[in-house]
Amino acid sequence: MAWLEYLLPLIFLFPLAAMGVIVLVLRYLQDGSVHSPFNAQPLHEPGQALRNQLYHAFSRLFLNGALGPIVTLAPLVYGMGRMLFASRQSWLEWALYGSLSTLLVLFYCFLLIRDFQHIQRIKLGFACAIAVGQELQRLVRPDAHPYFVFHDVPGANGIIDHVVITPHGVFVVETRARTRPLTLNEREINLVTVEPGRLRFPGWSEHTPLVKTLQAARWLAAELEQRCHQPVPVMGVLA
Repeated sequence: MAWLEYLLPLIFLFPLAAMGVIVLVLRYLQDGSVHSPFNAQPLHEPGQALRNQLYHAFSRLFLNGALGPIVTLAPLVYGMGRMLFASRQSWLEWALYGSLSTLLVLFYCFLLIRDFQHIQRIKLGFACAIAVGQELQRLVRPDAHPYFVFHDVPGANGIIDHVVITPHGVFVVETRARTRPLTLNEREINLVTVEPGRLRFPGWSEHTPLVKTLQAARWLAAELEQRCHQPVPVMGVLA
């Protein structure tokens, strides 16, 4: 019954499997969403969509950081079990277990680096959305300015960051954040050139933010005209 030599070492993997189950349960017991106590609907604060993305990114970082050591140890633990039950030791087999563990370590290191960089990008955009939301919130303070500000409005092509309703029209405000490039003297370059249909930064250019802002403004204008039965001017603003 040579197959028992390969089956019995699986017993040593049960503690690792139990730890993995505990990690998964702890992950899914967490709930980062906040609901209203009045109607149980999700609350939408400035940057709520990015807040949700940040929560999911941290959850992935937690899973990869907690499950990584468990998964990478599994081949070595199984190999040690094989040492106890195998009648002969094979260096080739041990080399296979070691190589597999090494590849798993490299793979999870890549995942952790990717998650960290993704979190940094989301945090930058989230900070930008919060800052713009705070500035827009000042518009509704004075009684002489009957403005209304809505955050994270669902649109046709995604979430609209901010919608400002004023007596002069409706404004769609989209926020984008980019890291400032550095010169050779490590000085930040705060320069953005607005061209027709394009934003030109030092070293690269983008047109997607302008296109999405224009699309959101057109969609909201059509939606308001359909509901109000009259044209409503909507202006797109990229902050």
